[in-house]
Amino acid sequence: MEVLKYIGMGILLVIDIVIIVCVLLQSSKSSGLSGLVSGGAETFFGKNKSQDMEAKLQRIVKIAGIIFIVLSIAITTLINRAGA
Repeated sequence: MEVLKYIGMGILLVIDIVIIVCVLLQSSKSSGLSGLVSGGAETFFGKNKSQDMEAKLQRIVKIAGIIFIVLSIAITTLINRAGA
């Protein structure tokens, strides 16, 4: 059981890093003052390419978040059963 606990924690650490990296790679929703200065003009293709990448990053974050929650519950259950 100890081996499963350590393997689960290792996978949980990798999932944590994936979530952090994907969230940091996403662009913010508001342009703020930079949109005023630069004009916020993008070409049609550039805008769609950005949205496509954003959609992929959002999907990865959602899937990794679900795996994170399920794995956290499983590890907690495993630790509690081993202690009892």
